[in-house]
Amino acid sequence: QVQLVESGGGSVQAGGSLRLSCAASGRTFSYAMGWFRQALGKEREFVAAISRNGGGKYYVDSVKGRFTISRDNAKNTVYLQMNSLKPEDTAVYYCAAERSGFGPPPQRAHEYDYWGQGTQVTVSS
Repeated sequence: QVQLVESGGGSVQAGGSLRLSCAASGRTFSYAMGWFRQALGKEREFVAAISRNGGGKYYVDSVKGRFTISRDNAKNTVYLQMNSLKPEDTAVYYCAAERSGFGPPPQRAHEYDYWGQGTQVTVSS
């Protein structure tokens, strides 16, 4: 069983930056990892994903050029660096792990096997 714990959320003004971390309890170096977010009253949305070796990275169009996903397999940790934050980035951000690890990391929530509890990001204008 893998447990994921997100941290690093908070409140910032538009244009600011935050770095989210997702620490895994198990050995997730062979897992694809993703970040999703869910704004109040909206469906959970794909944000970014990274392949198990870190070679493949994928982003939703709205965050390209502003967010960067990375991973440190030695620390079982995945990061989401968020720059130039906008009010529309406000949401609860979730980390997820997909255990097969083969092929490009998935961009659909139902393809992930493990989820963290989420961390709130609030961006004020």
